[in-house]
Amino acid sequence: MKFNPWRLVIVVVGIVAAFLVYQYRQPRFIAGEKAPAFEATLLDGTPAKLADLRGKYVLLQFWGSWCGPCRAENPYLAELYRQYQARGFEIFSVAIERNPGNWQRAIAADGINWKYHTAEFEQFTGPVARLFNIHSIPTTFLINPEGVIMGVNLPPEQLEKMLAAALASR
Repeated sequence: MKFNPWRLVIVVVGIVAAFLVYQYRQPRFIAGEKAPAFEATLLDGTPAKLADLRGKYVLLQFWGSWCGPCRAENPYLAELYRQYQARGFEIFSVAIERNPGNWQRAIAADGINWKYHTAEFEQFTGPVARLFNIHSIPTTFLINPEGVIMGVNLPPEQLEKMLAAALASR
């Protein structure tokens, strides 16, 4: 078989393209980094800052009413919230939305009754989505009481184990 340099070029270009797409889709922050400050308007119209939740463990959740995997995750997060909220756990949800009505109906239907709900209707170009480099959902960040990210996109079992360990003495 004769060596064809064009095949090598095509393979290298494909690998580079796959790597660039992977990098583009990664959130900007990783475990061990400080979560950046932001302010948003909540569903009830009040302003809220991530910093308002200092001293608590916070799950920063990016989701959408139109996102099947997000909706499948919501009942699990609602149960974690019910289980750990009184011990210092809070969820701050940022919805990437198209339609305010669909967003509000999804909150009610999924039973995600925490206070901190905001939405960005600019798709993935809203200020908080841009700040965290969100290009796909669901994306989550577990943040400790000092504002440091403990984990990104943790599997449900690991998230529950981390919360149970962190909040055991509370």
